[in-house]
Amino acid sequence: MILFEEGRNYAEVSVARVMPSVSGQPRPGLPGGPTGNIQKNYLSLGGGYKHDLNDRVTLAFVIDKPVGVAVDYRTPPAALGGAFFGTSNAELDSIAYTALLRYKATDRFSVYGGLRYMGISGNIEVLAPAILGSTVPAPNQPYNLSVNKDFQFGYLLGAAYEIPDIALRIALTYESKTRHKFKDNTGSNFTVEIPQAVTLHAQTGIAADTLLFGSVKWREWSKFGVQPGDFFSVASGAPVNVPIARGANDIWTYELGIGRRFNENWSGAVILGYEDQKGDLVGNLSGTSGYFSYGLAATYATESWEVTTGIRYFDLGNARSNVASFRGNDALAIGTKFAFRF
Repeated sequence: MILFEEGRNYAEVSVARVMPSVSGQPRPGLPGGPTGNIQKNYLSLGGGYKHDLNDRVTLAFVIDKPVGVAVDYRTPPAALGGAFFGTSNAELDSIAYTALLRYKATDRFSVYGGLRYMGISGNIEVLAPAILGSTVPAPNQPYNLSVNKDFQFGYLLGAAYEIPDIALRIALTYESKTRHKFKDNTGSNFTVEIPQAVTLHAQTGIAADTLLFGSVKWREWSKFGVQPGDFFSVASGAPVNVPIARGANDIWTYELGIGRRFNENWSGAVILGYEDQKGDLVGNLSGTSGYFSYGLAATYATESWEVTTGIRYFDLGNARSNVASFRGNDALAIGTKFAFRF
C-alpha cells in the first residue's frame, strides 16, 4: 500500500522485534520430554520509497523479508531425557526487492502491478529417533542441509477504487508464487514454492478524524513443502522420503482496526487480527496453528516526517504435530516505522 501514501516523494523504514513462546508436551506413547520453547526471537526489517511522476503515474520500490522460519529445539535429544526432536533446528531467511507502478485511470479507479525478485536460503539440522541420516545409514543420526540464496522472479497485480472525500479505498492485490531450486546433500534437485496470495485491503472514514480499516488475505500454504530426496523417516519401519517441513492448509488471515487523529500531531489505532486454527497436524518445525492478535499503535506526525510505534500480542492457537501437542502459547511483537515526505 506504499503506492497510496501522500506526498510527491515518500520514504519509510521499519523494524520489529518478535518474541514468541512456543512449547509442547510429548504425545502419549512417544519417548522424550517437553520441548521447551522451540521458537527463537527474530527481527523483521523493511523499507520503501515512492515517487509521483505526475498526477496519474506513481512508482515505488520496496525491500522486505516476506517469509522466514526460526526454530530451535534447545533440549537434549530424547535418548538423554530431552524432547523427541531435541537439538533439531531450522532457519529460513528471505529478502525481496519489489518494483511497483500505479496508474490512475480516473480520480477514483487505478490499477497497479510490479515485479518481485525474491531470494530464500536455509539451514536445517534434524535429530530424532525416527530419522535416517543421509550420510550414515542408521536411525538416530543427524540430518543436515544448508542451501544458499536462490533468487527467482514473481509479480504483483492489483486494482483499487477510491472516494477521497470520505477516505474510502478498496484495493485487491494478487501476488504470484515463486519456485526456488536447490540441491540436497546427495546433489539431487528439489524445489521450495513460496505460494501465491490474494489480499483485499479496505478503509473508510466513519466520523470526523476517524478511520475504519482492515484486510483479508488468502495464501496457498498447502503448496509449501521442503522435501529433499535424501531425507527419510523410518517411523513406519522402512525408510520413507517425507517432507522436513510442509504447509498443511491454505491460510486465511483477517485484520480490523480503527484509527483516530487526536490533534494535528498525534493519532492512534487499535488493531485486531485473526488467523484460522485448522486443527490438522502441523509440521514438527512449526508448533502453531492460527492466532488471535491485539495491537495498539501511536503516531507522531509533522508535515515532513512521522514516527509510528506499535505493540501486538498474539494468542497462538493450539497445535498437534506427529510427536507433540502445543498449547497455551503466545508471542509479543514491538515495532517502529519512520516515514519522510519531501
